[in-house]
Amino acid sequence: MTDFIPYGRQSVTEADIAAVVDVLKSDFLTQGPVVPAFEEAVAARCGAQYGIAANSATSALHIACMALGVGPGDSVWTSPLTFVASSNAALYCGADVDFVEIDERTYNMCPVRLGEKLDRAAAAGTLPKVIIPVHLTGQSCDMGAIHAHASKHGVRIIEDASHAIGGSYRSQPVGNCKYSDITVFSFHPVKIVTTGEGGMAMTNDPELARLMRLDRSHGVTRDADMLEQENAGPWYYEQHRLGFNYRMTDINAALGLSQLDRLPEFIDRRREIAAIYDRAFADLPVTTPHQHTDSASAWHLYVIRIDQQNAAQNHRAVFDQLRGAGIGVNLHYIPVYLQPYYRDLGFKPGLCPNAEAYYSEAISLPMYPTMTAEQQHKVIEEVHKAVCGASIGRAAE
Repeated sequence: MTDFIPYGRQSVTEADIAAVVDVLKSDFLTQGPVVPAFEEAVAARCGAQYGIAANSATSALHIACMALGVGPGDSVWTSPLTFVASSNAALYCGADVDFVEIDERTYNMCPVRLGEKLDRAAAAGTLPKVIIPVHLTGQSCDMGAIHAHASKHGVRIIEDASHAIGGSYRSQPVGNCKYSDITVFSFHPVKIVTTGEGGMAMTNDPELARLMRLDRSHGVTRDADMLEQENAGPWYYEQHRLGFNYRMTDINAALGLSQLDRLPEFIDRRREIAAIYDRAFADLPVTTPHQHTDSASAWHLYVIRIDQQNAAQNHRAVFDQLRGAGIGVNLHYIPVYLQPYYRDLGFKPGLCPNAEAYYSEAISLPMYPTMTAEQQHKVIEEVHKAVCGASIGRAAE
């Protein structure tokens, strides 16, 4: 369908292509100078000390858990509203996982519910080793409150900021790790900045940075300061940990480095699209995204919730009608614990009622920087038709 409007789409320019071609013509396709340059650029933009690039955000989450010592006998808590990678990373380490209920307005991990759950776990001797708050749709969790609860019990924090590069919390960039040990970004094609596939872990802790660099590359080092055997020869390397091949290539990093120059432009355009949606849907039987006063979203996603008591048809019918009209709506996300694999681990429906209520009503609308005014008008028009049973004119925008 030629006029299909996807929910997300990358923006690749001639400058991006030229940056990749320059690497293809260079001496290093991987393990060259562009990956460190990309890491330094992202760290500088976020105000973090270290960036550790990986071949995906999933890999970055895994090495983040490994660096914090997550293993068998440990527990990791995260949000139920996320992609499965957020919790899978803990399972890769042999740990158990659990989920914290969401806030009804922001859809992020609820600090109040987290505090209550941590207090109960402390009394029972079952505290998690790590919690992974997820910045759903690009809006930061209330990290100050989450950090306060975690610090009270000595629990470490990994921010899953896969949606949130370019966003801010309390007027500071997401990724500065002020309220966490590690923050992870995603550079998948539908994300705000893309490397094709890729991710990056940010930290201010030099030891965590060292461990993550080891673990993304088989646990192997040539760093003279780390070698146990001295003066063994220029060919010499040592394996210190059981790591993985999670390296990002210079080809991917070149694309990301070029894209990073346009991050402010991407964010401005996403915020403009969100504002237009907000105005267009103000009087419809839908709930538009709530924005926490401490957070400025990066707007990776724009999610509406269908008021099924007052809309012309139910959630599934609205979704199907929009898809049938060429609108590439999606649903982010199915609560992780409802997945068959997690049900086999013992999870059951009813664990997080707010998350399940969200899932029964949520629809992600198209949102990407190259979206045209005509495309957005079509989305708005079709949403009106689907939820009200009538079309609108441009004046409603």
